[in-house]
Amino acid sequence: MKKNRLYRSVGQRLCVLGMLLAVVSGCASAAVGAGAAVGVAALEERDLKTVATDTAAAAKVRLKMVDAGEKYVTSIGIEVFEGRVLLTGAVPDEAMLVEAIREAWKVEGVKDVLNEIQVSDSGFVDMAKDSWVTAQLTSKLTLDRSVHAINYAIETVNGTVYLIGIALDQSELDRVVAHARSIGYVRRVISHVRVKDAAS
Repeated sequence: MKKNRLYRSVGQRLCVLGMLLAVVSGCASAAVGAGAAVGVAALEERDLKTVATDTAAAAKVRLKMVDAGEKYVTSIGIEVFEGRVLLTGAVPDEAMLVEAIREAWKVEGVKDVLNEIQVSDSGFVDMAKDSWVTAQLTSKLTLDRSVHAINYAIETVNGTVYLIGIALDQSELDRVVAHARSIGYVRRVISHVRVKDAAS
């Protein structure tokens, strides 16, 4: 009986997560979706094992947010790259921000949590504009032959573009940032991109 209840509970959580992600899919997007990323791992700088580990970690962080409450799922964007968790979004108070960070750190394999969550009284995000910016930037990177778009994940919140991933060199990263800045409505660009050939 307990076992059945456990399966039902996990199933319900996954179902809720799926529905909520479908509703807020415009809020958190990447140059390539998690499922597709595994299939094209050979084209990106992360190896297949790292892609799989990052995808699993992202799913676990999202489940932690489901457990924390619906507001966490609808307010917070999550990207995981090389064990680094990028949290974005807008929340109404510091307590919610702290809880989101705490939940992300609970996931096994997380090496760092990059807090880019904005705190505002309303927690308001113009999702339509932000989704448009992310779509425009994704398109620009994909069409630029000097950029390996597969190596970047993008989040946009209230006109601020957040980048995470791996740049082959500084010149490529400069192109990516320039593309982001060229889009109307973009106020700032914040990069958490690692440059591959840079000294550690």
